[in-house]
Order: sequence, then C-alpha cells, then structure tokens
Amino acid sequence: MSERLNPGDTAPAFTLPDADGNEVSLADRKGRKVIVYFYPAALTPGCTKQACDFTDNLELLAGAGYDVIGISPDKPEKLAKFREKESLKVTLLADPDRQVLEAYGAFGEKTMYGKKVVGVIRSTVIVDEEGKVERALYNVKATGHVAKIIKDLGI
Repeated sequence: MSERLNPGDTAPAFTLPDADGNEVSLADRKGRKVIVYFYPAALTPGCTKQACDFTDNLELLAGAGYDVIGISPDKPEKLAKFREKESLKVTLLADPDRQVLEAYGAFGEKTMYGKKVVGVIRSTVIVDEEGKVERALYNVKATGHVAKIIKDLGI
C-alpha cells in the first residue's frame, strides 16, 4: 500500500515511455506547473471522458502555465490506440510495473461496485514549478473533475 502525497512534499521523480515509446521525465518540466493524473485503463468509458476533458481544456490550462500528463499501467501501444481513437492531445505515459503509480499513492485498495479491490486509484497531483506537490487529490470522479480543477486553480 503506497503513501499518499501531501502539499509541500517533493513530487517523486519519474521517467516513463509515452505512447510513441519516447521517454518523458518530470524533470523535463521543471519551471512549469504540471497536472499529473492517474487513471486505471485507456479505452474505457470513464478514462476516455477524463482524457477528453483534459484535451478539451488543454489550451486553457497551458495558457495558465500548466502541462498535463496522464499515467496508467497500460503499455505504450495501447496508449497510442487511445490517443488516435479519441484524438487526445495530452501526454500519456505508460507505467506497466506501477512504480510511479505507487510512488504517488495512486495504486492500492479501493472500493469498486461495493467491493474492496486493489488497483489504480483515480488521482490527480498538481506539481509546482519547483517540483513540489501543490495539491494531491485522490478518488476523484472521471466526470466533472477537470472543470473542478480549473475552478479550484482559479483559471
């Protein structure tokens, strides 16, 4: 069971492959704010809705100085299919061994349809320009989450 992050914590460093197999690191984004969101699986209804919401609001978020990175345990090939099928513009990263998911507290026990299961906890961590956690949101809803982030950040 992984520890959840709190505001002020240093965001765990990561380097993961994107949908094209290119390595992307959090360190590459130093000096920019980054919204890192964790989702259970590409090409599923909730995750599609969330990824499309981030894509639809990407210009607004980028204009306010935020990059958006989505991380799931899917392999790069599945992320590429997801990106193409849904015309996604957000950076999608593959974490099949779940090391980054666990480092961010986004993998563990959760309740799904009334049952306790172990899996990806839909989460969003907002990292500031210095690599510190600004906000850490866990067990978020796929629908309406992006609008809430925009409102909470005053964008």
